[in-house]
Amino acid sequence: MERLRISVVHGPNLRLLGRREVEIYGTASLESLNAAVWELAEELEVELETFQSNHEGEILDYLEQVAGRTDGFVVNAAGLTHTSVALRDGLVGVNRPFVEVHLSNTSARESFRHASLLSPVAVGVVYGFGIQSYLLGLRGLASHLRDTMRPGAHQD
Repeated sequence: MERLRISVVHGPNLRLLGRREVEIYGTASLESLNAAVWELAEELEVELETFQSNHEGEILDYLEQVAGRTDGFVVNAAGLTHTSVALRDGLVGVNRPFVEVHLSNTSARESFRHASLLSPVAVGVVYGFGIQSYLLGLRGLASHLRDTMRPGAHQD
């Protein structure tokens, strides 16, 4: 069976992990988060690609560029989660399943963070577990893809 291909998308300000609001996001850097995700991807026999941008348009361009070579996405859209209809439409438009993840418990934070424009169109949502949110999201997406795809048939 061909390996699954999954792309992890980090939205705005995630390059500041480990330095920004450590009481909320923890002390792990984006590099250490990516290392943990890569390690799990190897265990799950998943080909992985990671991407981070502070720019909504770059994220949208990335989704379009990789849609033909990925089976699904793990997405932490950060603040765009609550504001970007364009990102929601882009994720729907590329026709790949995705899991929305967040490091913090967005439901326990400011009221503007309670509503996600992405959750209604996501396969699943994991939040509040720090780096584990990404790992749980990756595990869940890999399982979902294996359950719904023919063996070796990518969604090209």
